[in-house]
Amino acid sequence: MIKYQMICKKCETTFDSWFASSLEYEKLRKKNFLNCYNCNSKKIEKNLMAPKLLNNPSKGESKRENLKFLKINKKIKEYQKFIKNNFEYVGKNFAYEARSIHYNEKKRNKGIYGSASSEEIKNLKEEGIDTRTIPWIKDNN
Repeated sequence: MIKYQMICKKCETTFDSWFASSLEYEKLRKKNFLNCYNCNSKKIEKNLMAPKLLNNPSKGESKRENLKFLKINKKIKEYQKFIKNNFEYVGKNFAYEARSIHYNEKKRNKGIYGSASSEEIKNLKEEGIDTRTIPWIKDNN
């Protein structure tokens, strides 16, 4: 398995993608099977990446990685707290509620947040409904 960082040349979204091998990546690229999860564009390329070497990390290195993880985890929880305090939770009805707001069927005093499948998010974007996806950490994690 090989992991590449990809970039969409249309919307400039970057994302990681796994392939069985570098040959498999080339085969999929030539057949135009790669697409952006954000805008569905086929203009996808490998992004510049620094190789990750596997070795025995020193104790300081693993401690640094753990601190980095804790810092990111803390920032995500700050975002979640802000969202919970300022937006209305609609659960799995997110796609329905987003369409209701977009097409002016429902007026809301607050924005909304909830969950939706990647297919639902893709369809919302195709309809011109702006959405954002963020990682969500459960309180017990």
